[in-house]
This record gives sequence, structure tokens and C-alpha cells, in this order.
Amino acid sequence: MEGSYGAPESVQKRFALPVDSEHKATEFRLFSVAAPHMRAFHLSWVSFFACFVSTFAAPPLLPIIRDDLDLTATDIGNAGIAAVSGAVFARVAMGTACDLFGPRLASAALTLITAPAVYCTAIANSAASFLLVRFFTGFSLATFVSTQFWMSSLFSSKVVGTANGIAGGWGNLGGGATQLIMPLVFSLIQNIGATKFTAWRIAFLVPALFQTLSAYAIFFLGQDLPDGNYAQLHKSGDKHKDSFSQIFYHAITNYRGWILALTYGYCFGVELTIDNIIAQYFYDRFNVNLHTAGIIAASFGLANLFSRPGGGILSDIMGKRYGMRGRLWALWIVQTLGGIFCILLGKVGSLSVSIAVMIIFSIFVQAACGLTFGIVPFVSRRSLGIISGMTGGGGNVGAVLTQVIFFRGSRYSTETGITLMGVMIICCTILIMLIYFPQWGGMFCGPSSKGTTEEDYYMGEWNSAEKERGIHMASMKFSENSRSERGKRVGSAPTPANGTPSTYV
Repeated sequence: MEGSYGAPESVQKRFALPVDSEHKATEFRLFSVAAPHMRAFHLSWVSFFACFVSTFAAPPLLPIIRDDLDLTATDIGNAGIAAVSGAVFARVAMGTACDLFGPRLASAALTLITAPAVYCTAIANSAASFLLVRFFTGFSLATFVSTQFWMSSLFSSKVVGTANGIAGGWGNLGGGATQLIMPLVFSLIQNIGATKFTAWRIAFLVPALFQTLSAYAIFFLGQDLPDGNYAQLHKSGDKHKDSFSQIFYHAITNYRGWILALTYGYCFGVELTIDNIIAQYFYDRFNVNLHTAGIIAASFGLANLFSRPGGGILSDIMGKRYGMRGRLWALWIVQTLGGIFCILLGKVGSLSVSIAVMIIFSIFVQAACGLTFGIVPFVSRRSLGIISGMTGGGGNVGAVLTQVIFFRGSRYSTETGITLMGVMIICCTILIMLIYFPQWGGMFCGPSSKGTTEEDYYMGEWNSAEKERGIHMASMKFSENSRSERGKRVGSAPTPANGTPSTYV
């Protein structure tokens, strides 16, 4: 048998990957499709990718759609805002649904429910109808929350940043891939014989069908937790059905979640904003053709292939060496650099230099997204879903506010709006310095002198009556497994001799 940081050998044999006492995988094997850990990983990122493709299928075809529907600059700006505003509350709701019903059912349901809006884009015939289909399609971006919740439920603290970063990053690839996919599909349909005003409508059937199929795949092939689905575990008594009021209370009273929601608004929110404006920006400012503008815009989103995963991996590396304090420092540095390059993007006037700066900017701003969700799983064990939803929703709020302030109407030129957006990134990122975990410390302070432990922090989410019923045991196991956030200085906080139960099963 293994020691307290792992599961017994008999339990290990039940899974293709090594697991800890919560049966979360302690290794991440990218090219494996083993159930339940790696299968869920691939299902989640593919589904999120499909939703991203659907949500941002319109921007690369906007010059055509604009002419067909007689859209003004304000109409286009409002539709872009609608596409990202729909997910603001949907993401918080998705977090709650994950806590109560599990990520598999929550993700499959939302993906399937929003698919009809993508189909209906093909019949939009006015600015109002175009805005509405983009608004309802944007709800599907809330599947990001279920993706991050799912990865945090299946992978241990040692690799959770990596799992979250790659799943989120590869899902976000849809924002870049659609810049290539939609113009290509449009051209193929037009070459077959359709007029350009008919071709763009038929093209939307491709992302709609892709999204529908991904919903069924998650429902029939996915699994919520290493030991089964929520409904099954609730029925058997192996998982307690938690109280919504308690989950909600412990989420909204944890200030760390609010700070991460705000700072995420100026990394992921900026990414959403760029996805909406960048193709048209290069098309209008540098007079490139539609296909070229699409390729340039795609390079921004396609950087997610390695940038957001790189942020998650960096978070785990810093966590292993320096603990939670290392994760916080890495997030602040990377996101601040993203703000600096965003300012430069709005200042440079050369096409080639703009492309180079945009790519560097994309790497830093997307890596910051991965670094953020290397921290989120540790904010709360009991309210993980809502904290994830709050943070994810913050990304959409940031996108909405940024587009309303800087890119709606003619108050600012697009290049000026990009520069001011960079200033906002730097200012909001300063708040990371206020995040403090008493058991691990913050950017400038070490752990509490009171000797606070991981058990003290996570057990604070349960009252004495709940502890007597034993429904806090999952948090106890998580407390033990999260001691790695002390970094190499394992002695940075004491561990009570009887503070954590035996993990032998």
C-alpha cells in the first residue's frame, strides 16, 4: 500500500492512471483516452471547442453578413456584445448546476439547448434577429465552467493546472479555428453554385451540427467523478447531496473568487473582445482581403494550442517549487506583460509589426487564463462550481464592458480602444496582490503566524452538525492532497497529527 498521499494499490488498479486518495489522477497523459479521467478531458475540450466555433462563426463572415443585412457599425458592435453577454449569468448558473447535478449533465444539456440558435442564424434577416441568435448562441460559452469544474474534479493538485489549461486552451482554439473554418466553408459552398448571400447562411449548418453531436457524446460517454455519476453516487449514498444555500454562501463570501473574477475579465474577457474585432480591424485598417484578415485573426485564437496550456503547466511548475505564492506571482507577471503588448498593438501602424505584436500579446493574455485556473480550484472545495462560474462569468463581464466602452460606435478608433484596453489589463491585474491564503500566504506575505493549516481553511466551510454527519470527508481528503501548495518549504505550516483521516480504502 501507498502512504497518505496516494490511494492503495488495490484502488490504483481500478484506474488506468495513478490516483490520490480522492481517486483523482496524479498524472496527465495527453494521448490517452482511458475512462474516466482522460476520456472526460477529451470530451470536455472538444465540446467547448464546438461551442466556441459556433459563438464566433459570424465575425470572419461579417463583411458579407454586413452587406446582406445592412448592418451599421453600431449593429455589429451590439451583436458582438450580445454574443459574450449571454454567458455572464449562464456561467454562474452553470457553476451551480455542476455543484448540484454534475458537469456531465450540465454541459450536455446546455450544449444541446443552445444548438438551435446556431441553426437559426441561417434564417436571420435583420439586425435584431442577428443580435438575438448571437445572444442565445453565446450562452454555450458557459460550457467553459463545466470543463474547468470537470478537470478539477478528476485531476489532483499536482496536475490540475495542466489539465485545466489544456482543456480550456484547446477549447478556446475554436475562436481561432472558426476564423479559418467559416471562410473556407463559405468559399466551398459558393464554388458549388450558391450566391454569397446564400452561402454564408448554409455555412452555419456546419458548426450547428458539430455542437449537437458533441452534446450527445458528453451525455453518453462521459462520467462526472472517478467513482461514477452524481445521480448514481447520490442514490448509493457515496456522495452527499449538498445544500444550494450553503454552496452559494461560501462562494459569495470568499473575496478571492471576486478578485479572480475581475482579473479574469481582463485576460479571457480581452480574448473574447479580440475574437470579435480583430478580423474586421485588419480588414479595415490595413486593407487586406477577407481571406487574409481571417488567417491573421485565426493566428490569435490558434495560439491557444500552446499558450493557455503553457500557462496551466507554468502554474503547476511554480506551485511545485514555490507553492501557491509562486502561482500568484506567475499570474501577475504574465498578465501584466499581456497588458503591455496590448498597448503596443494599438500603437504600431505597420501590418507586419502589428501581426508580430498581436501574436506575442495573444501568448501572454491566453497564458494568464491558464494561470488563473491553476489557482481557482484551491479557493473553495465545497463551492468549486460557483467559484469557477463566478470567475468564468467575470471573463464575459470584462468582454462586455470593454466592448461597450471602447468598441461600440465611433467614440474611439479601434486602435485607440485596443491601447486603452491594455491599460485596463495592467490596472486590474494589480488586485492579484490582495489574494492571501492563511495556510500558504500571498505574493508578499508568508503563511499566517497563527499556524493555520489546510484543514482549518477547508473545514471552515462546514458547520459542526455537518461534520458530525461525516459529509465533510471529501474536503478532508482535499486538504491533505493540497499540502503540495506549500511548495518545497513543506514546513511552512504545521499539520496536526490527527488532522487528516487515513486515506486507506
